[in-house]
Formats: sequence, C-alpha cells, structure tokens
Amino acid sequence: MTPTELRVNLGERSYDIVVAHKEIGGPGPFARKLVQGKKAFVVTDANVATHAQAVAVSLQRSGFETEVAVRPAGEGQKSLGVAAELYDRLVDCHADRQTLVVAVGGGVIGDLAGFVAATFNRGLPLLMVPTTLLAMVDSSVGGKVAVNHPRGKNLIGTFHQPKGVWIDTAVLDSLPDREYRSGLAEVVKYGVILDPEFFAYLEENTAAILRNDPGVMQRIVLRCCRLKADIVERDEREETGLRAVLNYGHTFAHAFETAAGYGGWLHGEAVAAGMICASRLAEKRGLISSDITERQRRLLKAFALPIAPDAWPIDQLLETMSRDKKSLAGKLRFVLARRLGEVALFDDVREAQVREVLEESRK
Repeated sequence: MTPTELRVNLGERSYDIVVAHKEIGGPGPFARKLVQGKKAFVVTDANVATHAQAVAVSLQRSGFETEVAVRPAGEGQKSLGVAAELYDRLVDCHADRQTLVVAVGGGVIGDLAGFVAATFNRGLPLLMVPTTLLAMVDSSVGGKVAVNHPRGKNLIGTFHQPKGVWIDTAVLDSLPDREYRSGLAEVVKYGVILDPEFFAYLEENTAAILRNDPGVMQRIVLRCCRLKADIVERDEREETGLRAVLNYGHTFAHAFETAAGYGGWLHGEAVAAGMICASRLAEKRGLISSDITERQRRLLKAFALPIAPDAWPIDQLLETMSRDKKSLAGKLRFVLARRLGEVALFDDVREAQVREVLEESRK
C-alpha cells in the first residue's frame, strides 16, 4: 500500500503524519527532511527493541549518529526519576539542541520521550514512531507529553508538538492481542465524539478489524489521525474547551487506572469502561437515549473490552476524579454525549449522579 501523508496545520509548528505499510526505507529519509542535526536519540522499551533497532539503522543510513535507550516496558516508566536517567544519557552523548529525540513505542514511551524532548535544553526536536494502535490513533498526535505522579496520571507535563509522526501499520502484526484491543477503545471514541458514520463503519467491519486487515486498519488509522488533527488545529493547548472532547470517558478512565495501580489496566481498557460510565451519566441527565449507550456497549464487547470498572472503593474514585486535569477548583467536569457524533464539556455534574453511575455499574 502506498504511504499516505496528512498535515497538522499549526503555523510554524505544523508537521506531517505518514501512514505506511511495510515501508522498506523506514523513517530515516523522512527524519532527514525534518532536522539538520547529526544526532538521533532513540527511546524505546524492551517489548519493541528489535523494531527500534531497525529504526536506528534507517536513521544511520540517512546520516544520523544514533544512540538507543531501551527502557523496561510498563506504565511505571512514566516518572520524573526515569526522565532524569534519560537526561543523563543525553548529557553523556553530548546532545545539542538539534539532536532528534525519536520515540519508538506505545503511549508510555511517547509520553516519556516527548516529555524529555520538551524539557531538555529547553526543547529538542521530536519524531514519533508509534508501535501500538492506541499510540497511532491518539497519543502520538497533538503534542501532549507527560509523566505520572503517584497521586494522579499525567499530572506533570506540557505541550511539545513533534516534528513529524511516522506510522507503519505493519507493526500491528506483532502487537499482543490485549494491546491491540486496548487501542480499539480510542478508535471507538472518535466515532462517538465526532463521526457517527465512522462509528457505523466500525460496527459493520468488526470481523475485519479483529483480524487486523491491512486495508481496513490503514483507513481507520488515517481517519482517527485526521479527526484528531482537526481538533488540535482549532484548540492546540486546550484553551477554548474544544480539545477537551478528546477526553470522552477519560475522567472515569484515569480514576480506574489509578485505582488499579499503573499498568493494572491498560489505558484503552479503562477508557472503554469510562465511556460506558460517561454514556450512562449522559442518560441520567436526559442528554441521550439508552440506545446510544447500548451501541457503544455492543461494539466494545465485540472487541472484548471491559464495559464496567472493578469494585474499587467509590470514595477513592471520586477523590481521584476531583484531581483530574479537567476539574476546576475540585469541581467535577465531564465530557458527555449529546448525540452520537457530538459531545460537550459539562461543569455542573453533581457528585451524587457520578456515585450513582459507579454503584449501578457494579450490578
């Protein structure tokens, strides 16, 4: 399949996303067009170290001196301590402000490497090379980078747009099934918040999606990236409230991830359960009918994703939600559906209603 490019238009911070399949040349020639520097610092994890080495070879063939930092896999890598270790590696390899940081991995590596790129030497150029479906359709695009705090996910972060995003969907062939299905939760999210026709396409093509059909998946990745880019172009730093719609289900999800212990639930698994809770909350407020919740539930179940949280203490979940980045002065705010394909941010949600949704989800 021919590589396809789409543009994220952000003025001087604009960049291209390339979606390819088994592209022989790899990201090296693409990276060479992005920066003039001679060095590349590749950050990856043990799960995709082989793929990262192939990326490093592609970069070397395009004239880069490469250094590869392989971290253990898992959400626990998103910490200030690990970031400090990577700063040390950058100092040791005499990185300058033209050194290209290359994030090869899923959302954890993208967030970690992106945070390091944003903060070392007041900012280094960044190339995203996502290897999971979730990272391809969501976290690699838009410039949000962060590490976790023990009391909340992504509490320490900033905005740092990449110089480019290189996606090769052939990498999905080696993705563990659980990780693949986790990414499908974010795919479903785009249909709910922005594109009802896309949601219907997912309903009609569940079998092809589950077998990772190359043509179907390239179409899905392209559509998700385009939908996210459209939002980011209009609200890059979440200043108008528009970009907040991308957090549908995430207020619940981040609380679930925290309660489970980072890594206990994959991000997409938490988002899937969070979307159903958010949809039930929208029902209680009279915004939508139950059939919209039911369509989400059926699709997520078809992808073997959770549709309810575990029996974590509700008071603990509510306390975590009050610290969520979308909260305002401790006041709960949620992205809720108005209809399939349209959501909005609500800041008048009563805690009692949220508690009721959580209690009912256990039945």
